[in-house]
This record gives sequence, structure tokens and C-alpha cells, in this order.
Amino acid sequence: MNVIQPLKTLIVKPISKHTATVIFVHGLGDSGHGWQPVAEILQRDPALGHIKWVLPHANQQPVTANGGMKMPSWFDIYSFDFDSDEDEAGMLKTSASINALISEEVNGDIDANRVILGGFSQGGAMSLLSGLTSERKLGGVAVLSGWLPLKNKFKAMAVSHAAQTPLFWGHGTSDPLVKFKFGMDSVEFLKSQLGFKQSDNSAAGLDFHSYAGMAHSSCQEELKDLSAWLKRAVPASA
Repeated sequence: MNVIQPLKTLIVKPISKHTATVIFVHGLGDSGHGWQPVAEILQRDPALGHIKWVLPHANQQPVTANGGMKMPSWFDIYSFDFDSDEDEAGMLKTSASINALISEEVNGDIDANRVILGGFSQGGAMSLLSGLTSERKLGGVAVLSGWLPLKNKFKAMAVSHAAQTPLFWGHGTSDPLVKFKFGMDSVEFLKSQLGFKQSDNSAAGLDFHSYAGMAHSSCQEELKDLSAWLKRAVPASA
């Protein structure tokens, strides 16, 4: 039996009564500290003050695509074209650890439908894998500059209620690393293979946003869109 490895986390406590949680998974080479300023900025909005942010830290491991250099990583990346073999074992190991964080929130009396799982780049890929294959129906999944992992197996792995999970996706058109096409292809797969519907500006559906000229990063416009989506997905009144 595989032992689930507990993740170290940085917690940004809610300003008002805690009724929702965002677990946000950082990208390759980063840590939870990298997204702490974003959590704190979004939390200043009174309509988001009820959210607790859980920012996990990845462990150091060699990354093949970076010449075997050790760095914080959720799984090994063999190639940045994302068309080669993938580190399925590493992904599933991390997914189990992320789901353990969700369990902690649920055990702390936060309903699963009040938990948002999000991430940037590699963290976005992990959020999709963890959020759409979990037996729990989450409040939503947010992907920033990410891609759909394990595409050849994902449809079989996804739970029956996956397409009912609110999904935010933001991607820059000038991303040189996780190319915009990868994001578009992933979104098309979610629609055609899993049955996701385009959002009608409610909390439901797949809410896709492209950002002209944005590279592999985030921007104020994206954070504004994410903030608006969070207000719809997990409003202050539980």
C-alpha cells in the first residue's frame, strides 16, 4: 500500500468567517510563497474575505527536461513539448497528496463543494488531474497557463460528475513554454470528450479566457477574471 506523503503548506487565513477554501498549486521551480501575494491581494476584496488559501510546496526532485537539475516539482517533466511520455506515477502520487489536503478541509467542516482547487502551469495540470478524478464534487477547478495531463487516459480516469465541475481557464496567447495551442487543445478535449459546456457567465461550465501578449505568467486582467469567477463559484454566503 502506497503511503500518501503529507505536503508542507503555507496558509493565508481568511479575514472574515471561513466558509470556503482555495488550494492553489504552484508551478515548476516555485513554492507556495510565490502565490502568497496573489492570495493576499484577492482576499482584500470584501467579497472574498471568507476564503482560506492553502498554498502547498512541492518537494525537490530532478527534472529531466531541465537537464536533470533538482528543483521544486510536482512530477518529472520529460519534455516541454508535452507530447512525449509523462510521469504518470509521479502525477498520481502528487494527486493523492493534494486530495489529502482536500480531506483536511472537509474534515474541518468545509463542504467539498466549497473547496476550489487551482494551479499555475504544472500546478494547473495537477489541479485538473486531482479535481476531475476525485470522487468528491468540488466547488471548482482553476487552471492558469496549464495543460491537460495523461490525455490518453484522462477520459477513463475522470469521474462521472467531472463536467459539472465549474472550471476557470486562463492562458496567454504568447506563452512560449505551455503554448497557447496546448491550452486550446486541452479545452477542446474537455468539451468534446468529457462534455464540458461553455460557461454562460454563471458559476457553471468552462470559463475560458485568453490574454493577448501574455507570456508564461499571470496578469492583472487574469486575476480580475479569476476573482469574479471565485465570487460566483464560492460566494460569501455558504
